[in-house]
Amino acid sequence: MAIAGITLLLRSVRLTSKFTSSSDIPVEFIRRNVKLRGRLRRITENGLEIEHIPITLPIIASWRKEPCGVLLVKLAGVELTETGKAWLQKELKPSQLLWFQLLGKENSTLICYLLVNRGRYFSVSLNEEILRRGLGKTVLVKGLNYDSKIYWKIHRNLLKAELIALKKGEGIWKEESEKESYLEKLKDSWRETWKKDSYFKKVVSDFNLKKSYDKFRSTYEAWKDNYLILKFKELMSRIHFRRKG
Repeated sequence: MAIAGITLLLRSVRLTSKFTSSSDIPVEFIRRNVKLRGRLRRITENGLEIEHIPITLPIIASWRKEPCGVLLVKLAGVELTETGKAWLQKELKPSQLLWFQLLGKENSTLICYLLVNRGRYFSVSLNEEILRRGLGKTVLVKGLNYDSKIYWKIHRNLLKAELIALKKGEGIWKEESEKESYLEKLKDSWRETWKKDSYFKKVVSDFNLKKSYDKFRSTYEAWKDNYLILKFKELMSRIHFRRKG
């Protein structure tokens, strides 16, 4: 019993530790995509500086002094525009509380999905909100396993948010030329993914995804925005259920 109690205490100390550097965070936290709570301190050119707020236990907090330091966090799957950076500066309040889900790490920067509370029972993903407003573009989230559910869930949500902005002509999607370049970028991104992953090579040979993309593009030319989201969602659903089969 004593050993079990000590083990439980050690685990509690680990869960309640305050992380002041990305190197402090256990690898398994990133692998399991753990959500952490924090307080915004500053927005810089390199990302958001967030002070981690650990889980507090009275038995530990009474004798432990918390270290000082901030974590550098970057929005996963989003390439911010200058307008997007200005929107973040205006939207986020100093010392605002938020949640950040660990998806990966690049050097000392954490790649995360950020959630901000809106009211008592509702939260908004900053990653998706920026894309919905046309204040950035999607990029592939590096480090996530292609076979994981979270990889497909996150990319599906990000692309859906971006397509909403494209349909409405928000932000960077006001120009028709930007919509055209979006389709080319989409094609190139998935082509690069197919090259790297053996699963996609099998899917392409069995399912002829390129033909589906060509049909998707021709649909866009014919019906423009109204039909774009429906066809894209159909394409992603076919890929998703093919993977499960």
